[in-house]
Amino acid sequence: MAEFPSDRFDDVPPELGRVGAHRAPAPRGRGWVIVAWCALATGVLVGVGLLALGVIDRGLDLGTPPPVAEAPGEEPAPEVTPITDPTTVQLPEGFTITVLNGAGIPGLGQERADVLSAAGWPVGAVTNAAADDVETTTVYYSNAADEAIALGMVELLGLGEIELSDAFPGAPITVVVGADAAS
Repeated sequence: MAEFPSDRFDDVPPELGRVGAHRAPAPRGRGWVIVAWCALATGVLVGVGLLALGVIDRGLDLGTPPPVAEAPGEEPAPEVTPITDPTTVQLPEGFTITVLNGAGIPGLGQERADVLSAAGWPVGAVTNAAADDVETTTVYYSNAADEAIALGMVELLGLGEIELSDAFPGAPITVVVGADAAS
């Protein structure tokens, strides 16, 4: 950095105050004043922005779906009629019903399979389920179009519930017999 020769401005006594802006020391606390002004400006801008959004948002749709509620004149979804007779529907080729004994009671799965066979349904495999502590008989169907058939199975067996699931890919309808079938 270059050094300059002394001149008359270098010999000013401190009690006289500033002589030229470039020579005076910076006032103390000036940095905090700048921070305070910045914070105030930020607060004002955020407040004005929120007010503007409040005015604009009155008609703004952000794509959230409306709550699901039935309109007063709207009809509920049509109820599915259970199909208990296989001759009333066109079954695809290779259509079979798998029966799994999930109750752990020997012969219970075969008893329920015999009920379905007697009604004319094509029963495929009858075996034990992976779990032997199933409480409720459940009829699983893998295609939504087979819901009526699953309801028919529940009606023929006289118990159970249905569930749409792809957990059993081997057959379109799988009946997992639970302990409720033992009574």
